[in-house]
Amino acid sequence: MIPTDAASSAATLQILFIMSVISLAPSLIIMLTSFARIIISLHFLRSALGTQQMPPNQVLIGLSLFLTLFIMGPIFSSINETALKPYSRGSLSAEEAMDAGMEPLREFMFNQCEDKDIAMFIELSGESYSSRQEIPNRILIPAFMLGEMTKGFKIGFIIYLPFIAIDMVVASVLMAMGMMMLPPAMISLPFKILLFIMSGGWSFVIESVLRTFRF
Repeated sequence: MIPTDAASSAATLQILFIMSVISLAPSLIIMLTSFARIIISLHFLRSALGTQQMPPNQVLIGLSLFLTLFIMGPIFSSINETALKPYSRGSLSAEEAMDAGMEPLREFMFNQCEDKDIAMFIELSGESYSSRQEIPNRILIPAFMLGEMTKGFKIGFIIYLPFIAIDMVVASVLMAMGMMMLPPAMISLPFKILLFIMSGGWSFVIESVLRTFRF
């Protein structure tokens, strides 16, 4: 039978571990999931439309979170089955549960990473690894984050192109009509919103962003 003091210390450490995970959850969601690429793409979309703070940040963040849950759902289920449930039953220690829970996330991050990003961080670390399994998280995570930001900016560039074309057409028409003092952005905004709505822009952009993830 476990002494009372030892059991109390184990319970305290378990509570401390759970509280630490909860406090780090926002950072973990940003660093280890699809959230960063999605939110960057949506912010570029809002900037390209020129609608200022519409949709609000809360709406974009909420949409990004639910899209992240949609993409990461199978991975979270795998983590629950291989790490959280065995840990709650006491069949895995906290360290073993962390290692088991990281495996599905590592597989996801490796699938999204570019080889050149991983190679760059391996070179900067001055170490060498013979297999993917040997690459530590301190190399994999920054390589994954760098790749997600790069992909988000590439998507943003593609999103900007049709809206820039509309701005150029409106500016040319205004110049041809001699309306030099009328801001082109004010005239092009309703046309951009109309084009975006008529073409099913939200569905098209979100589907396109989700299809950029490799599984």
